[in-house]
Amino acid sequence: MPNCRSISTGANDMTALNAEIGAVTDRMITRSKPTRDAYLALIQHERDHGLERPSLGCANLAHGYAGTDEDRDAMRPGSAMNIGIVTAYNDMLSAHAPYYRYPEQMKVWAREAGVTAQVAGGVPAMCDGVTQGYPGMELSLFSRDTIAMSTAIALSHGLFEGAALLGICDKIVPGLLMGALRFGHLPMLLIPGGPMRTGLANKAKAAVRERYAVGEASREELLDAEIAAYHGKGTCTFFGTANSNQMMMEMMGLHIPGAAFANPGTKLRQELTRAAVHRIAAIGWQGEDYRPIGQCIDERAIVNAAIGLLATGGSTNHLIHLPAIAACAGIVIDWEDFDRLSKVVPLIARVYPNGAADVNQFEDAGGMPYVIRELLGEGLMHGDVLTAGGATMADFGTKPDIANELLKWSDPGPSKDDTIVRPAATPFSAEGGFRILAGNLGRACIKVSAVDRDRWTIEAPARVFSTQQQVQDAFQAGELDRDVVVVVRFQGPRANGMPELHKLTPPLGVLQNKGFRVALVTDGRMSGASGKVPCAIHSSPEALGGGPLGKVRDGDVIRLSAETGELVALVDPAEWAARDFAPAPAPAVGMGRELFALMRAQANEAERGGSAMLAAMGW
Repeated sequence: MPNCRSISTGANDMTALNAEIGAVTDRMITRSKPTRDAYLALIQHERDHGLERPSLGCANLAHGYAGTDEDRDAMRPGSAMNIGIVTAYNDMLSAHAPYYRYPEQMKVWAREAGVTAQVAGGVPAMCDGVTQGYPGMELSLFSRDTIAMSTAIALSHGLFEGAALLGICDKIVPGLLMGALRFGHLPMLLIPGGPMRTGLANKAKAAVRERYAVGEASREELLDAEIAAYHGKGTCTFFGTANSNQMMMEMMGLHIPGAAFANPGTKLRQELTRAAVHRIAAIGWQGEDYRPIGQCIDERAIVNAAIGLLATGGSTNHLIHLPAIAACAGIVIDWEDFDRLSKVVPLIARVYPNGAADVNQFEDAGGMPYVIRELLGEGLMHGDVLTAGGATMADFGTKPDIANELLKWSDPGPSKDDTIVRPAATPFSAEGGFRILAGNLGRACIKVSAVDRDRWTIEAPARVFSTQQQVQDAFQAGELDRDVVVVVRFQGPRANGMPELHKLTPPLGVLQNKGFRVALVTDGRMSGASGKVPCAIHSSPEALGGGPLGKVRDGDVIRLSAETGELVALVDPAEWAARDFAPAPAPAVGMGRELFALMRAQANEAERGGSAMLAAMGW
């Protein structure tokens, strides 16, 4: 690569893999063999016999080249790679606003590498931070499948021998990957834009939210705090789904090493993007280092992504998204795999809401290069993955920097702050941050990395709701000032699109601060912002259509225990069996929700991805 030095390899690829990680991976390989074999046959067929640019008709090519005055002559022979850029740019999302000028810059950098680039298409990119608590949030999960289909449309023209995927936030990265994997014979990289600079500390922001929830802060004070926290271009600085996406892309080898958390507008960010364009050109099928994305994302890469979530306390949304990504590559991962991995993967990072630090402080303390080096060194992740962005997985254990105008990588050294990242040998916790719960209320997930151990088990009477607003109204009326398990049902994929329930975080936090034993049980989502309150989420099967949450009544004592893996209503079995299911609310209309009725009606369970598209594909 021009203006780059060689990537040094700081971690040891030869460390013996942890036996349980190996066993979970083998279980996935065995379970996935029929579908993975079919997938690999598909992408091999596409490579050998699929549509290639030189075979397109002259009129087809002319249409494809008509808008490319500068590169048309280079494109005509069809002998050099043409990179398709799939972009999630809009300036309503702070994280995606930096992508505005990326395509024009990337075209210049492509020419440096002797190839060309075109914007193949755009994908929608909505913001959970804007829509949370409002009707638009009910489109959020299904926007992922819309993004996947949009990605497929962008790459369907047969004009591209590689692709660059520009997206960062919650559903965007999973959707881009799901669509891209159907073109798995192409080399591809994810290109992030980085986090915004640090503003108001996340903990201070949360404190103002809780004060507002009890009437001790004005709306103006709350708005001032929120704008001080979310103040510029880049991802939000807490470790929610967006930043967990970037962590996973590093763990899977799908970035240029260390690209996750360099800030927008810096020389380092620019050079990492430049290196990504050059790298895509270098791993095409006409060279000697062909690395198609469908081969890079295998069972080992999926396991690495799951390990990253556990080791860093990442977003629970990926208990839905990672199975969906895997399915598009013919791989089956289930919640038992996460649960087994969690028992052997240590928690070695604390980033808000699992700690006080934001992602910028995490990066300064060592960031993903430190985490990956530590995990590789202790045999806690696969080092033999076919990486797209570096020569080997060990490259992702090195940290990028600019020296003398050149991009270089080096060992990240020791932790710069052991309250944020620690060696794998001396972790914050010997186990990861997730547990799977099961019982007569179905299967659910709980994130415990930010929950005090004395609250891992909650046993209290239930109060049952069907909407977030009902919970807030009861809170304001003082009806929840007691030990309580708040049950919010009819929030699953088929009921209303499985929205995030973030607006419940402040009132539940207030109740816990008052000393009450409080928990949430829901078939909806509560991701990286869930924090200190124990939340059993993604309850499956969901209430709509006969899931057990439909039988819960006010006053039923519910036991939720991350210690024992229980999620049970302590109701006499005979009475439980005889109970009728609560009637479901009528489907909501407005804000475009009716357009997604088909997706809701056909969606599969959360553990399988919460997707109508995957269900129709036989997943």
